[in-house]
Amino acid sequence: MKKNRHDKKEDAIDEDDIISRSEIKRDLKALQDLAKELIELKDQQLAKLPLNDIVLAAIVESRRITQHIARKRHLKYVTKQLRELDEEALRHGMSVLKDQDNVANARFHHMEKWRDRLIEGGDDVLKALLDEYPHAERQQLRQLIRNAQREKLANQPPKSARALFKLIRELME
Repeated sequence: MKKNRHDKKEDAIDEDDIISRSEIKRDLKALQDLAKELIELKDQQLAKLPLNDIVLAAIVESRRITQHIARKRHLKYVTKQLRELDEEALRHGMSVLKDQDNVANARFHHMEKWRDRLIEGGDDVLKALLDEYPHAERQQLRQLIRNAQREKLANQPPKSARALFKLIRELME
């Protein structure tokens, strides 16, 4: 059997170097999803990422666009600009931002749990908080706890509970 010139080209190409169309499409879809995430970030978060001026300008411009088709077209433009950047460094920066958000959320929930425990519990919970944070003002905490308990029983707005949360946040920071 005689080989034609197309067969010779296929023999010369290593099978590991071949990238399927499906894989290319998956990579582009992942990059487009990354572009969507970048557009949703705040300016302070974008400043922490390794982005060039062209990409930053494109992201800021895409926030201004409100029409669906124009926004979709501009998303493709941002995706195209992202191809020029180091995707691995960008994904690492995004994961660091997400980790920081997760830590902040965990701290916030920890403070909320303390507030709820203080309102629901008694002196034992207050003593545990004072043991952990000895510089806290006992009298102010007791007064806020009592007021928050009264507000809760009377179905009033949680003004004292908010003040208690604010005090707990100040203690923990």
